[in-house]
Amino acid sequence: MTEPAWVQHTIWWQVYPLGFVGAFPAEPPPGPGEHRLRRLVDWFDHAIALGASGVALGPIFASRTHGYDTTDHYQIDPRLGGDEDFDYLVAEAHRRGLRILLDGVFNHVGADFPRYRDPASAHWFSGGNFEGHDELIGLNHDSPEVADYVVDVMAHWLGRGADGWRLDAAYTVPQRFWADALPRVRDRHPEAWFVGEYIHGDYAAEVRDAGLDSATQYELWKAIWSSLNDGNFFELDWALQRHNQFLAEFAPLTFVGNHDVTRIASQLRHPDHQAHALAVLLTVGGVPSVYAGDEFGWRGVKEERYGGDDAVRPEFATPPVQLDESGTQTWALHQFLVGLRRRHPWLHAATTSAVLLENKHYVYQTRRGDDALLVALNIDDVPLRLSLPELGTPRAQVLAGSSAPPEQVVDTLTVEPHGWRILRPS
Repeated sequence: MTEPAWVQHTIWWQVYPLGFVGAFPAEPPPGPGEHRLRRLVDWFDHAIALGASGVALGPIFASRTHGYDTTDHYQIDPRLGGDEDFDYLVAEAHRRGLRILLDGVFNHVGADFPRYRDPASAHWFSGGNFEGHDELIGLNHDSPEVADYVVDVMAHWLGRGADGWRLDAAYTVPQRFWADALPRVRDRHPEAWFVGEYIHGDYAAEVRDAGLDSATQYELWKAIWSSLNDGNFFELDWALQRHNQFLAEFAPLTFVGNHDVTRIASQLRHPDHQAHALAVLLTVGGVPSVYAGDEFGWRGVKEERYGGDDAVRPEFATPPVQLDESGTQTWALHQFLVGLRRRHPWLHAATTSAVLLENKHYVYQTRRGDDALLVALNIDDVPLRLSLPELGTPRAQVLAGSSAPPEQVVDTLTVEPHGWRILRPS
């Protein structure tokens, strides 16, 4: 594993800035004099209260629309502000002990990218578009000038205080490009962290060949909500065994929500199963990320149409958010489970093994060395009764659950319908 040591303790709070501050969609769009990027700073104390140790930002560089049609990688999007606003954001984050992760769009640029209009720079471009979008112009990753440009952009913002990069659509970029570019950036910034966006494929091979530190764990994301909806924990167990293989080489970026997918509260058919999803996220190995708003139980459905992302990228008002009873419970659960994760940093590299596996019942052990937790999930309409000695654990201390007596040490366990428990074997 090549990751810097600080990542072992990192839990990201992910934000899509253009939507978060109401800069896109917006008519007319705000100007730099509104300094909207600074609104994020108002939420940093919330991120701390959640238990996060870093803020993962969506695109913040100059673009025409949603941020992924970059026109200038060296300029803060005027709808968000300017360089001084970025410097303020980084300073305030670091003052609180928060890391900052930037979103780097280096597979393609927007049609307004100046070099695209310059015939002398035709060799910068591949002649294709990103996934059929005419306004997203593919870069030529065989061009040394493009490689120099990407290296310089990444080093520039790391030098300005960023702590790492999420590499957008890394799956569409030749791995040799990253393998050549990233060492040049690391030479200048050895403590930077690089995570590639991968939707499918052999994550371990992609990370290894590209020289990345991590990859987005979409396989696990899908298995979590799909197994809960379908009453099929065999899917989740299969994904976790694959996850174990990845953990042998790198710590994946794990999540149950982000700016590109339907929110977990809308994705799940049973509202109580949000807790199950979160329990899995925060008890398995990897680098967890919580998408802003999920900690309140917000809903939002992504649609495959123009503007179909808007529902999952809303504007946030000035904190604090006024929550109903359900939102208050969801917030408290996030705080508790993120706190549990922070108290057990060994979970970063923990692997899992099934202790009991049935369609609607799943008990797994998550372990690293001598440290272990036991997680019991029940999505059946009837109670799940367990004898811990029969599962290989004589006794265990209850740490958390849907109706769990705190700190109780037990040798038998009843998990109510659609309930869950986290225990420490003793």
